[in-house]
Amino acid sequence: MSKMIFISNRLPVTVGKIEGALQYNKSIGGLATGLSGYHQRSGSLWIGWPGMADEDMTNTDREDILRDLKDEHKCIPVFLSADEVELYYHGFCNRTIWPLFHYFSNHAEFNTETWEAYRKVNEDFFRVAETVVEDGDTIWVHDYQLMLLPQMLKERFPNAKIGFFLHIPFPSFEVFRSLIWREEILRGLLGADLIGLHTYDYVRHFLSSSRRILGLDQNLNRITFEDRFIQVDAFPMGIDYERFSRDYDDEEYLRWEAEVIRAKDDTKTILSIDRLDYTKGIPERLKAYDTFLSRHPEYRGKVRLNMIVAPSRIEVVSYAHLRREIAELVSEINGKYGTIRWMPIWFLFQSFSQEMLIAFYRHSDVMLVTPIRDGMNLVAKEYMSARIDDEGMIVISETAGAANELGETVVVNPNDIEAMAEGIQQALEMPTEEKIAINRIIKERLRRYNVEYWADEFLGALARLNVDDVHAKTRNLEKERPRIEKAYRKAQKRILFLDYDGTLVGFRAIPEQAKPDPDLKDVLKRVIADPRNTVVIVSGRDRKILDTWFGDMNLHFLAAHGLWRRHPGEEWSMSMMLDNEWKESIRNILDWYANRMPGSLVEEKEYSLAFHYRQCEPDMVVKKLGDIREAILSMTATMNLGIQEGNKVLEIKDNRINKGFGIQPFLQDEHYDLVFGAGDDFTDEDLFTALPKKAFSIKIGIGATHANYYLKSWKSMRHLLRKFAEISEETR
Repeated sequence: MSKMIFISNRLPVTVGKIEGALQYNKSIGGLATGLSGYHQRSGSLWIGWPGMADEDMTNTDREDILRDLKDEHKCIPVFLSADEVELYYHGFCNRTIWPLFHYFSNHAEFNTETWEAYRKVNEDFFRVAETVVEDGDTIWVHDYQLMLLPQMLKERFPNAKIGFFLHIPFPSFEVFRSLIWREEILRGLLGADLIGLHTYDYVRHFLSSSRRILGLDQNLNRITFEDRFIQVDAFPMGIDYERFSRDYDDEEYLRWEAEVIRAKDDTKTILSIDRLDYTKGIPERLKAYDTFLSRHPEYRGKVRLNMIVAPSRIEVVSYAHLRREIAELVSEINGKYGTIRWMPIWFLFQSFSQEMLIAFYRHSDVMLVTPIRDGMNLVAKEYMSARIDDEGMIVISETAGAANELGETVVVNPNDIEAMAEGIQQALEMPTEEKIAINRIIKERLRRYNVEYWADEFLGALARLNVDDVHAKTRNLEKERPRIEKAYRKAQKRILFLDYDGTLVGFRAIPEQAKPDPDLKDVLKRVIADPRNTVVIVSGRDRKILDTWFGDMNLHFLAAHGLWRRHPGEEWSMSMMLDNEWKESIRNILDWYANRMPGSLVEEKEYSLAFHYRQCEPDMVVKKLGDIREAILSMTATMNLGIQEGNKVLEIKDNRINKGFGIQPFLQDEHYDLVFGAGDDFTDEDLFTALPKKAFSIKIGIGATHANYYLKSWKSMRHLLRKFAEISEETR
């Protein structure tokens, strides 16, 4: 029976040691708090770091932790050393990914040592997961600490349903592209079947980066990657609404609430709660409050800002500087406006329990939530949920993810000090009936879309994804490898038709760069060394390039989609006589568009023209490609010319020439025990339809096809050819 597995950097339980005894406490944080209840009710497993360095525990401690976490908390620990935590978490996660994804590029460090630690710890998580995951399980991976893990899991467990949720912003392409390891991060994330982010802006940014950096096609938020579809969607995280909106009657809470009320007196209070972090916009918030008091002296002595800053990463130099800047601003404002009886700011550099914060929420007139950038910011939702009198109001940054759901409140630009000062005034002076109306609308929204709804919606979307629909009419050759290997081993006369680009090698920015590497030439030599094999390279490439690359090998060739044919030791011959009178007029059109589409290029072949747009900006391609097709079709309507569409290329050539036409002489002149054909794009469909019914036809990658099998990528094709070579060498 399949099971549910959560994987995150931290477990919902933190392990510590006091006077030699192990202690188990609930972890602090939005994810641990939000999903812990769901985890307990669902019977899922949770994999993560227990919060205690490997060096601080004995072997007996480790055994006890393993047993206690599994038996009592349904958790499985990943043990990490102090050095790993320092380099992976404090290093790459918090000094590279965190600042970059929050648009603080000037704070981002690019360090190979911390990157290697990040990669290794992701592998450590994978090795632990590998011990409990089974194909068919549902796995939900969380956040920026584990962005390489989905790919590792998918490669090992292809039938597992894998979801990934990013709890911080995904930056724009212009920012993300500056990451040295951008491709590795994207490929890691694309191991997931469903990628969730907080807002549609983040979804758009992720789709843009995957399209521009990896060149991946997408439609309706669905990315085509190798032999799979990956869905990307927005799932704004909710909170435990009932926890914040219910009545509290325990003595400890009531005692603390009474203190908050006493301290408030008749003063209007503004609340600010943040972890110490440069993304939170705390200095800008203080400057806005200063401006507000300067512009509105009538509020002096009548309003107070309660600023709570939870200590965080104070050992990091930039955070220590931030703490000092905040303290200096608080001191300056208090010194400028304060009196013996009134201080404009109460600055509390400490952490409070959730219940204590709820008391603050309920008795604060305005909440300031003005981060420079924030993935969601659950504090804003907590405040609105806790205001059981419906009279609270928020001043919220437009760059906080929560602003999309709290648009009825006062939304400001966090970089605009004047606008924030005006926002404070607007929130304080908003009529009570207007606040009540806004509160009720928002609270009903938060009540419906709570953390359980969020988790159910994400996991429901993941469950509805049917990976098998991707290839409804084709079979995965990897699953039927024994069948083709048996057929290959048994056959005494074989013919292999192999496309080149996208089938034997990956695509390159410039076509001439996709030359065969030593590994490819080696495996082809091993296959053609078997006298039972006839190997034919069937390519849209020009014959001269194929001669240059493979002229020293005993291969058969069909170049220019079958126009040119050559057997080993013979000269090239044309399958049909053609002319080039049309070329000049079509070339002028293609050159005109190439000059207006940076990254495109026109390749002139002997009897065709190819327009390559792999390096073009994708949005521009969407706009221009239809115009190019229309212009060419209008000129070629009365000719035997057509547009052949390949992978990021349009080729204009004679309609009568195609790969299916080119392979016919090979199949007519000889009888083969095994016929094998492989290709990756639309130009290979003619080849697939021309093959005998019993042939093995293989589509590389995803998409509608006439082939009866598919393989994941050109790398999978190489692996299969190596297996063919091994069988040939064993049976020769």
